[in-house]
Amino acid sequence: MHTYDLIGIGFGPSNVALAIALEEQAQTGGREVDALFIERQPDFAWHPHMLLDHAHMQISFLKDLATPRNPSSRYTFLNYLHEKNRLQDFINLKTFFPSRHEFNDYLSWAAGHFTDQCAYGEDVLEVLPEVHQGRVQALRVRARAADGSVTERRTLSLVISVGGTANVPDAFLPFADDARVFHSSRYLDAIREHGGARKIAVIGAGQSAAEIFLDLHNRGQASVDLITRARSIKPSDDSPFVNEIFNPEYTDYVYGHGARERAALIQEFMNTNYAAPDLDLIQAIYEVLYRQKVSGDHKHRFLRRHDVKRVLGTEQGICLTLEDLDRGVADTACYQAIVLATGYQRVTHQRLLAPMAAYLGDFDVDRNYRIRTGADFLPAIYLQGCCEPTHGLSDTLLSITSVRTAEISRALDAALAPVSYTHLTLPTKA
Repeated sequence: MHTYDLIGIGFGPSNVALAIALEEQAQTGGREVDALFIERQPDFAWHPHMLLDHAHMQISFLKDLATPRNPSSRYTFLNYLHEKNRLQDFINLKTFFPSRHEFNDYLSWAAGHFTDQCAYGEDVLEVLPEVHQGRVQALRVRARAADGSVTERRTLSLVISVGGTANVPDAFLPFADDARVFHSSRYLDAIREHGGARKIAVIGAGQSAAEIFLDLHNRGQASVDLITRARSIKPSDDSPFVNEIFNPEYTDYVYGHGARERAALIQEFMNTNYAAPDLDLIQAIYEVLYRQKVSGDHKHRFLRRHDVKRVLGTEQGICLTLEDLDRGVADTACYQAIVLATGYQRVTHQRLLAPMAAYLGDFDVDRNYRIRTGADFLPAIYLQGCCEPTHGLSDTLLSITSVRTAEISRALDAALAPVSYTHLTLPTKA
């Protein structure tokens, strides 16, 4: 069985950026890493069901897959524009925030340079330890293809970059198989199945909830209730001094504090990323609701300070018991579709690594995103996008992606340096 230096689980922006960093590290005299990435989707796609018309990026295009790490890289967004013959046209737009459609095309373009290093259409099932002479010397990554076949691969190191999984509030968990209730991560695909819906609820108060509310309004197909426990929709704080928390050096600052101080720092700046849409979206929603007051046609509702207390499925629709938290009274409303814009959980890495729980403890990571292990565990395991509690709010965002991959690349080079294939007693078959 072939032994890889590195297997990456997931081939979204984080691992595409890592593939770029590894390639450029080798070009400048560093180690040439034998890497393979495994991606469950059949081809590259970045939040495909939230590529809404008129949606744009919330961060500057300069925070792409390479620029903060290496501005001269061929994989920058500006070089992508140059190769697509759109650089001058983009300059004329006078914006730092390209459309989400265009940035997705940029990411796809970058990923396309590494097709031979990615196994698409495979779902990783688990990662197993390979133990010899009392030590874990390598890892076995088991993945299932679309035809049901299972492939097992050996690697000396691992990086997990799988993004988040849908966060579904407890009240909606019994409706996992009900097509009328769906998470925002499936929005575009799911809403096509509900073209005749007369009444739709959107649960949440963040960027996705705001974008979906406006998208449904523009479609004109239904009345929409935007439901949130918050008192108002608050804008994301992207002012210059606050934005410094997304600078790479701020990661050192956060990591250098204890757990209590880290949690306080994250809480202090929570409104930069969570339940905080762009101001222009908030103004657009306000204008929609104001026009209703002028016309007297109250098609949509903004139900602030409302909490979902009960969910009941009927043939007519999904009925929600909504408590008005200010008045302490409850009312019932029924919908043909409910969109859960309720964020994401980042726990998939724990499931994938469960067979090695005895070696990995509580998944504590060092500054270079490597899971801390004992001396009897040789493989290096790195996490991308799972380290917000230790590395700060930028960890799940694109802001520090390119710089983080440089840190992981250097750490990986050091971790692989003492490894010699000749002294590893690895069987050819498990």
